Amino acid sequence: MTATPGLAPRGARNPGSQGALRHLNQERLVEFLLANGPSTQAELARGTGLSTATVSNIVRDMAVKGVVTTSPVTSSGRRALLVQLTDTGDIAAGVDFGRRHVRIVLCTLGYEVLAEQALALPLGYDVTEAVADASSLLDRMLADGGHDRESVLSVGIGIPGPIDRRTGTVLQGAILPEWVGVNLRDLENAFRFPVVLDNDANLGALGEVTWGAHRGARNILFVKIGSGIGAGLIINGQTYYGYLGITGELGHTPVVDPGVICRCGNRGCLETVASTTVMIESLGRSGTGPVTTADILRRGLERDPAALRVVGDAGQAIGQAIGSIANVINPELVLIGGPLVGLGEALLEPIRRGIQHNAIPIIAETTTVSVSSLGDRAESLGAAALVIQNALAGAE
Repeated sequence: MTATPGLAPRGARNPGSQGALRHLNQERLVEFLLANGPSTQAELARGTGLSTATVSNIVRDMAVKGVVTTSPVTSSGRRALLVQLTDTGDIAAGVDFGRRHVRIVLCTLGYEVLAEQALALPLGYDVTEAVADASSLLDRMLADGGHDRESVLSVGIGIPGPIDRRTGTVLQGAILPEWVGVNLRDLENAFRFPVVLDNDANLGALGEVTWGAHRGARNILFVKIGSGIGAGLIINGQTYYGYLGITGELGHTPVVDPGVICRCGNRGCLETVASTTVMIESLGRSGTGPVTTADILRRGLERDPAALRVVGDAGQAIGQAIGSIANVINPELVLIGGPLVGLGEALLEPIRRGIQHNAIPIIAETTTVSVSSLGDRAESLGAAALVIQNALAGAE
């Protein structure tokens, strides 16, 4: 199998461009075809709310790229054009590197998950070794599925740290300092594929609006709570990157004055009072032995008062930071990701209180706060979605 002509493995799009709008409309058509099967252009227009002229133009473009095929049919006594998705054999690979894991997913351009595997990594792992292990795992997954390497359009990779989009380099401030200085070329050499690189919180947000229960949401804030606290922004249907690509550093928002010194050099940052590392330290002072993130989750579900207090204090601080951002961007939806989402309302309720404390009333009242519907799959699926986005965008 070979990559379909006309599908670019990577490329940047201007979120405000006509190309970006066309891509969004392509996604709507693909989603409708996945849900309803082969459809006429008139049915696509009715089902998506797009004009017949817009549908016709997009279908023509997708047909040239090999994403869909068309054939003449008769519908209600009139000539029509039937549109159906093409099984191109092209594959999008999504890779998520976490603090102690790497997760890989393989998908088709029609958003069908072909395979998914995770590999445990030691705490403080060597990045070179971890990337080599991930590359080997990807090769095995392709071989097990009978897929040629040539069928892979590119590999989307999520990193827990800020990335300079000008150079594709992981910057100082990554929760895993071992990643600092790693760049796009390093990863392409290791995987031997074209690579697109992004922050894990950005990919979590993209995964949710592409694959999750909130597909189609256009203004969301995805907050990942872990050893670090990062946020991904979807604004007007597009991932928001700012000037350099360094957005969503929620964990480095000062919330305590003066507060302890954060690893970023400032005092009283959110990460110093609300990360899972701080929660673990707080519960560990009870003298009951070593505490892990899994213990926080278990004890919270058991309604342990100390665990609930630690989670509540952290949640309220996180909510206050979210509230300040909500006043600026007015999201329709705040999604909470990370290892503690299984706590449900025990985590969400204090976050909502914090938002109410800092957001103006109308924004606090109209912003929905929920947990990620994809759990620990959000980032890897978002990485695959980034590849698919770039492929469908073509050379735009």
